[in-house]
Amino acid sequence: MVTVKRVESKADRRRFVDFPNQLYKDNPNFVPATYGDDLSDWDPKTNPAFSYCDAQCFLAYRDGKIVGRIGAILSHRANEKWNTSRMRFSQVDFIDDPEVSAALFQAVEDFAREKGCNQVHGPLGFTDLDREGMLVEGYDRRSLFFTYYNAPYYNQHLEQLGYHKDTDWIEFRINLPQDGPIPQRIHNIAQWALKTHKLHVAKVRTHLGVAPYVKQVFDLVNIGYAHLYGVVELDERQIKRYVNKFLPMINMDYTCFVMDENERMVAFGVCAPSMESAFQASRGRLFPTGAFRVLWNMYHNSAPGAGERLHDGDAVVPGHFSFTFRLEYEPAGISLLQTPADAGFESALEKLEISPISVYLQLQAPVAAGEMSALMDTPVALCFANGTRLPVLSWWDIEQGTAGVPSTRFQADGSLIIRLLQAVDLSQVTAVEVNGTAFPLA
Repeated sequence: MVTVKRVESKADRRRFVDFPNQLYKDNPNFVPATYGDDLSDWDPKTNPAFSYCDAQCFLAYRDGKIVGRIGAILSHRANEKWNTSRMRFSQVDFIDDPEVSAALFQAVEDFAREKGCNQVHGPLGFTDLDREGMLVEGYDRRSLFFTYYNAPYYNQHLEQLGYHKDTDWIEFRINLPQDGPIPQRIHNIAQWALKTHKLHVAKVRTHLGVAPYVKQVFDLVNIGYAHLYGVVELDERQIKRYVNKFLPMINMDYTCFVMDENERMVAFGVCAPSMESAFQASRGRLFPTGAFRVLWNMYHNSAPGAGERLHDGDAVVPGHFSFTFRLEYEPAGISLLQTPADAGFESALEKLEISPISVYLQLQAPVAAGEMSALMDTPVALCFANGTRLPVLSWWDIEQGTAGVPSTRFQADGSLIIRLLQAVDLSQVTAVEVNGTAFPLA
């Protein structure tokens, strides 16, 4: 028989936080979270989110042994913003037993009804900077210290309980060549963007030097993430908490703040060295010795082939990268479904989408491997209401000094994706021209 109990004491909270470490202790792909931070998350005295959240943790027992855990978070601020009445479930882990998972989710659903909610969704945290989401593929890859890892059976259990996927979050890995033309092209594009838009990179070499930029960083986070699933704006107390949490793990050599001529931040990028091995060795605990392991990884990390294996062995950059940018208007996309039409491809153009930062062209059938280079060189232009055309250029065009909107291009699954390096006023775009064929935008 499974019994679910509310977490009330500090001892129970420690058991709650430590349960996944016990559940996955023999799984090499599981990376523990920071133990102290997880404890702090559920403490109203240390987590500012409790000013607008109600929360409760639950532990599942069988024969006196913990067999599962789940958290419930009622974010009043999120419900007000998104016009919902939802309870979030969070930090859910359980053994492969449907009776256990059913009992845990029943506890959350009962708590949701008690608080007047009519839906339950998750896994989500108190804010978007907490861990969230459930792994649906990639179980054979080592996770990150700031993302969840879960066994494949979790999804099966949730589907049996009537839950379904509400959104997708995708984690990307970038393999950066160490030599050849691509790094030079990236450098050329970056220099072009800085010069054209009168931008510069702030020179920050120490953690103390970050202080003048913190507010602008989180202003950008609040702007750039505002439209994402379940996100609510961070307040000053939360910002201070996350700065204290993440700043010590950042290597300033891999951090970039891009400023305009008025010293207003328009973009930033943060890269943290891979620290998964340190967190695995210390089981997520920074004290007494875990902090030294983390510091060692920050400054003694290396790429595969240089003496150390990272993740599954094919990563090149030993770290994790996050970025955001500023747009002067709402980043709404425009899309159009087309009937088959000849756009100069063997396969007809099926779908067009443009946004302030990208053009997406979807073909009705994948492009053969031998035709990839032709697709990469497809001429694309934006057509405006005043009759002007603005060509969208490739890296090669930029290097030759051609005028237009610079971009990067790559092909995936029969689609051509063009990432613009310049915001475009979509209200004035009337068509996208591909290979000389203009496709009107509704």
